Amino acid sequence: MTRFSVDKIIFDLDGTLVDSAADLHAATNHVLAHVGRKTVTLEQVRHMVGHGAKRLIELGLEATGGRDTHQAADLLPVFLKYYGDHIADGTRVFDGGLIMLNALKDKGFSLAICTNKPLALTRPLLQSLDIARYFDAVTGGDSFDFKKPDPRHLLETARLLPGDGPFLMVGDSINDIAAARDAAAPSVAVDFGYTDIAPHDLGADHLISHLSALPALVRRA
Repeated sequence: MTRFSVDKIIFDLDGTLVDSAADLHAATNHVLAHVGRKTVTLEQVRHMVGHGAKRLIELGLEATGGRDTHQAADLLPVFLKYYGDHIADGTRVFDGGLIMLNALKDKGFSLAICTNKPLALTRPLLQSLDIARYFDAVTGGDSFDFKKPDPRHLLETARLLPGDGPFLMVGDSINDIAAARDAAAPSVAVDFGYTDIAPHDLGADHLISHLSALPALVRRA
């Protein structure tokens, strides 16, 4: 049954469209090793992603002894250099993602990425995974003076897409769903992402377990 009448669909990236946890895990542990800390597990990192690289470093430090002796801002270049050099070593589009993107484009939807990842990392990742061609707009955490969960991040991303029709947000974290709610837009959450909140508690209008389920939930407004 069709649930959402929209013309535009905006996707979060990490944990929603792509499984980048392995490469983010490696970059986090590279920073921790750089300052003589123990490493964190992949499962720990899955629950740290979604607030930007600086926050990921902070959470890594908190999990391995605290932040008192190190500043995440000072370690950010170390993280970004390593991650940029290994951005798609282990990152993959989630199962069903390519089927979904092709189906949505065939139906005439305008698609966008709205992520808190910097654009200098977002665009190369999309190119490496050969999915950049699907998106009519891409915005990152440094595209504006605000970022998710600020609803303006979604609203400004939607304005970059052709037409004036309504949009749907697809994400995996409270940043995505809260931004959609405050933008008065419907949202779909995936239940396989990196959220530290149970997916069914995010407050999304609908929850899916596989990306290929999305095309059946939308129709053109």
